[in-house]
Amino acid sequence: MQDGAPPHFSCFVTDVLNEKFPDAWIGRGGPKPWPPRSPDLCPLDFFLWGYIKNIVYAENIRNIQHLQERITSAIETVT
Repeated sequence: MQDGAPPHFSCFVTDVLNEKFPDAWIGRGGPKPWPPRSPDLCPLDFFLWGYIKNIVYAENIRNIQHLQERITSAIETVT
């Protein structure tokens, strides 16, 4: 993927993923598309960033200070 080529995959692999993780795996030809500009995925991509984003943007952001405050308070809610 470093050279812009798509990742390699086989029908066998996608069949196993569909069986083990129905509608829950991310990848080319999968039920969830690979996020743009995301070279690597980790557990944070599945939960934390979406959780934080939902809290931060629950109200309109007025300025950069307000954005920083919203991010800080959202991070503090993570247990």
